[in-house]
Amino acid sequence: MIESSAQAPDRSRVLVADDAESVRALYEKLLTAEGYQVVSVGDGVAALEAVRVYCPDVILLDVGMPGMDGIEVCRRLKDDPATRLTPVVLVTGLSDLADRIKGIEAGADDFLAKPVHPHELRARVASLSRMKHLTDALDSAEDAFMALALTIEARDPTTNGHCERLAASAVLMGRTLGLAAADLDALHRGGYLHDLGKVGVPDSVLLKPGPLTDVEFALMKRHTEIGDSLCAPLQSLRHVRPIVRSHHERLDGSGYPNGLRGDEIPALAHIVGVVDVYDAMTSDRPYRRALNAEEATRFLLCEVDQRRFSKVYVEALLDTLRLNASLPVR
Repeated sequence: MIESSAQAPDRSRVLVADDAESVRALYEKLLTAEGYQVVSVGDGVAALEAVRVYCPDVILLDVGMPGMDGIEVCRRLKDDPATRLTPVVLVTGLSDLADRIKGIEAGADDFLAKPVHPHELRARVASLSRMKHLTDALDSAEDAFMALALTIEARDPTTNGHCERLAASAVLMGRTLGLAAADLDALHRGGYLHDLGKVGVPDSVLLKPGPLTDVEFALMKRHTEIGDSLCAPLQSLRHVRPIVRSHHERLDGSGYPNGLRGDEIPALAHIVGVVDVYDAMTSDRPYRRALNAEEATRFLLCEVDQRRFSKVYVEALLDTLRLNASLPVR
């Protein structure tokens, strides 16, 4: 049964999972005195359900619960993208080194040794609660950037859906290339945020139906640097920033903003650049009709011949297009 103390919902919430009722009562007494809302359960299955219902800020798990033990609960929480950033503390005996090693492998954030000292319990929970609130704040900022990117895209009706298509297609291309999960995540977020800096480009330039003047093109090129600067304060976007800044760089040094050449161009930025051009070529613009797939393919292969795009990445995109008939690139 789930037991919850009646505290204000805006206070930090702690989930306590222990099969000993006396231990749960002690933790609840100590933590509610510090202003926390405490939810307590007696087994691992109930702990997973309580996490889903109450979304705690910190989770205390007894390792030795019957049935599903604390280590297995921890592993499941850390495998779930929705809960992997929630701090988990495993409570175990001082001499249980094997449990600690298993806990580390399961992704535990901290450990408490039995018998738990009240001051240590309060200190650990306070520290991890602060960490969770900072993580939530960063997530909120990143979500705001995502929303801003889509708002910027909505300024130009001819680019409707571009960010979504680019994010999905870049990830599929990354899978074709066998990239690691962290790189696929960066490609997904980079696909949405690559043009974030266009917030600093005037509508008169962004929405111009014809070719840009040299001055206007110089303004347009600044969007890569503006986007990079906007992402810079967020540590969570450190792997996305090279995509935002360098997706218009080209192998021959003709790209912008830094005129990078060859291997100087970050690989993920190069991937997004290839997909970005293909999507642009196959989308209608006020000054030209959309190219069909065959025409866009010829354009990309020409870019390879001109040493502006990598043959490896262009072939990876074409393989991805062939393997994914429902690929959201037009």
